[in-house]
Amino acid sequence: MLRSGKVDRNLSAGPGLILVDPKYLHNIAAAIRAASCFDVTRLVWTGARIDLSPLERLPREERMKGYKDVVWSHDRFDKPFRYFLPSITPVCVELLEKSEPLTTFEHPENAVYVFGPEDGGVPQVIRRLCHRFVHIQANHCLNLAAAVNVVLHDRKAKLQLSGKAPILPTGEMLKENRGPMEISFPGWDGK
Repeated sequence: MLRSGKVDRNLSAGPGLILVDPKYLHNIAAAIRAASCFDVTRLVWTGARIDLSPLERLPREERMKGYKDVVWSHDRFDKPFRYFLPSITPVCVELLEKSEPLTTFEHPENAVYVFGPEDGGVPQVIRRLCHRFVHIQANHCLNLAAAVNVVLHDRKAKLQLSGKAPILPTGEMLKENRGPMEISFPGWDGK
């Protein structure tokens, strides 16, 4: 039995994440952390390469109280969209000839971002269900967890710049206790 996170089959309207057949457990754990950091409440992964049953839990960092706001599910039947309402907009993050660059991409409000495995791409059967396609403009392919962080940060930054999400001071932004937040730099008075 899984001891951490919230696992349920309630439908989500987005935003959300789908990881298609990931190879490494640490990338799932890091994606859950990214989801929590960037206000995404649902993550689903497919495939049989990651089996939590012998572990009975995710790695330590994902068992921390701060990440319990993310509902995560494993779908062995490779039908991850069933965890989301039909009103979502599936966005495939894939390096394709006709995909949009993330730099100019306008994120749908109800986006569910679909990422392929570390050693391959998003299968065509899943791509057919996606409405939008986006790629990260980088000199090399990113690690799965890094790609999730980049896309979700871009989404949050664009929401903030458009006025749809607040830009909060550091003390209000963090949802965890990090101790005193006073940082001083020689010669800088903070004004």
